[in-house]
Amino acid sequence: MGDATLAPGFWDDSKKAQQVTRRRATLEQRVTIAEGLTRDLEDAQVLFELGTSEGDEPTIAEADAMLPGLERRVRDAELARMLSGQADHANAIVSIHPGSGGEEAKDWADMLLRQYLRWCERRGYKTEMLDYQRGDDAGIDGASFSVQGDHAFGYLRSETGVHRLVRISPFDANARRHTSFTAVEVTPDVEDELDIVIKDEDLEVTTMRASGAGGQKVNKTESAVRMKHLPSGIVVVCRVERSQHQNRAMALKMLKAKLYEQELKRQEEVNAAYQATKSQIAWGSQIRNYVLAPYRLVKDVRTGHETGNVDAVLDGELDDFIEAYLLAAAGGTLRKGGSIESDEVE
Repeated sequence: MGDATLAPGFWDDSKKAQQVTRRRATLEQRVTIAEGLTRDLEDAQVLFELGTSEGDEPTIAEADAMLPGLERRVRDAELARMLSGQADHANAIVSIHPGSGGEEAKDWADMLLRQYLRWCERRGYKTEMLDYQRGDDAGIDGASFSVQGDHAFGYLRSETGVHRLVRISPFDANARRHTSFTAVEVTPDVEDELDIVIKDEDLEVTTMRASGAGGQKVNKTESAVRMKHLPSGIVVVCRVERSQHQNRAMALKMLKAKLYEQELKRQEEVNAAYQATKSQIAWGSQIRNYVLAPYRLVKDVRTGHETGNVDAVLDGELDDFIEAYLLAAAGGTLRKGGSIESDEVE
């Protein structure tokens, strides 16, 4: 079969051509990884057999020393195979919404925002804040940010759902234990790959003043943009850019991402195996518990993966949880999300 990129007219449609070349690069990388693993595994086997037949302990030790690195590479290759969904390769848009509970829930949402930004920083992903609304007294009323990096959506889709925090509240003078909930929504940022047409008559656009820190920093112009897609009912808000034009462009980008996610969900309804592994944004889809009191534990209710190193997780060490989710999802062993209780004070 000839090289499709050399066919006449291939580059006439630049978006389609870019999709094909990206897909080709991904497949070529997977082939290279598979060939490299096969070669190195065979080398280790030859070394071991040679050392065993000759009674050569240093050669056996050399073969044995190769195994940990090979195991890690095989695991990485297995994870790469898990990231083969239609939009897994894409950048991501992460939105964080605190539940009811006032300062406590808003502070928990702010903690999760920091956690994900730290995870992105650790992986070398680039982030851009799309919407940020600080709470009146503490935490945030909500936030959205984009994540740019290889398979950002593929990894972060594991975080979609409700996150539950149990701790001694810093806002309770009686130092009682509180339970808070925050919803995280992750959508693929695929605007450049989509042919989604949004008609002007389908949009309801309103402007408002973006909140500021006060004093000279107060925004005296209506630069913030709220955009509602009337056919779907989807609403997005962007207020972090300085100009209304920039906020409108960013809001349109967010809207296209959400419409694409909506379309993906419709397509996935015919794929029961994949649909069973996908959490929905709802207050009945608890996916992970973060317990800071009376003991310290973070546990994913879908995979059973847990750790007592709560501080590390809140500082962005999420890879083990994400990998456990991807492997369990591929194997069809995800557990149903735990039940959600009302916010409580104990």
